[in-house]
This record gives sequence, C-alpha cells and structure tokens, in this order.
Amino acid sequence: MVGSLNRLAAVAALSLSVAACATGPSDYYGSGDSASISGGQIVRLDRPVQCVPYAREKSGIRIWGDAYTWWRQAAGRYNRDGQPSTGAVLVLDHYAGPYRAHLAVVRSIVSAREIRVDHANWLDDGNVYLNDPVVDVSPGNDWSQVRVFNLQTDAWGEHIYDVRGFIGPTSAPPSVVAGS
Repeated sequence: MVGSLNRLAAVAALSLSVAACATGPSDYYGSGDSASISGGQIVRLDRPVQCVPYAREKSGIRIWGDAYTWWRQAAGRYNRDGQPSTGAVLVLDHYAGPYRAHLAVVRSIVSAREIRVDHANWLDDGNVYLNDPVVDVSPGNDWSQVRVFNLQTDAWGEHIYDVRGFIGPTSAPPSVVAGS
C-alpha cells in the first residue's frame, strides 16, 4: 500500500512539473533566446525626457498631467480599450506606487501576446526606448499584466506590471443626445 502511494505521489509530482512547463516563460517569450528580440534601440538625449510629454507628442493624444491621471482624463474623449492597437497609449498602472503610472505608445503588434512600444524614461534615466518588446503575461490572455524587455540588459525584465488599458489612438465617438 505504501509503495502504491509513493508511486502515485511520484506520478502526481511529475504531472505537475510537466504542466508547469506548459505555462512557463517560453510560452510568453518565444524561445527565450534574447537574440531573437531585435530591433530595439535606446536613444540617449542631451536632456532627459519623461514618459508623459513623449507619449503625448508621439501619439497625438492631448492629455496633460501625471501619467496616473491619463486613463480617467481619456474617458469620453478618447477610445479606451483592453486590447492594444497601433498608435494607442499603453497605461501601466501602479508602476512605482499607487500614484505612479507609465505611458508607452504601441508601435506595432507582433502577435496576440506581444507588442512593440516606444517610450521614454523607462528606467528613470530620461532616455527614449524604441521598438521595445512587451508581452502579455496575464493568465486570461487579456493584457491586464505585462512584462517589458530590458534593452539595457538584453533580457526580459523580472517585474510584472498591471495594465490599466490602452488609450486611443482615435477620439471617442460623440455621445448621442436625446432630442437632438
């Protein structure tokens, strides 16, 4: 009886380890080989650039104020969506605390779970990061959590960021007013 329980426990442990492999990093990051992540570029400028003015200029979305206020300010003015689209602004919520967010502009959609973004001041260095890979690592494949490629180290960042959503790139449709 003890031998049967030990064999059953071994089979269960093996099954769990194999199942864990099915949702491991290779599912999110392709082969896991950072050499396959190409095209990203860091632009070092004479003066540091913040993410908000960079996102505003690059996207054409006319919102001012801290990044964490953009989602609220976009309501009724710009399309807000849970899925990426080219030219939309990605809003990372609680980037470095409850009143901190980060903005990045979607450059291209690589696949259902990978996009490329352009953004500034990602590592609090004032630099501009172009064509930076971002992957959806959310359990529901819904872009609620992402991981960002670190172009400085040529590796995937360890931190998982919460996504508030994507703003724009177009204005919200006008509201229909009753009686008009």
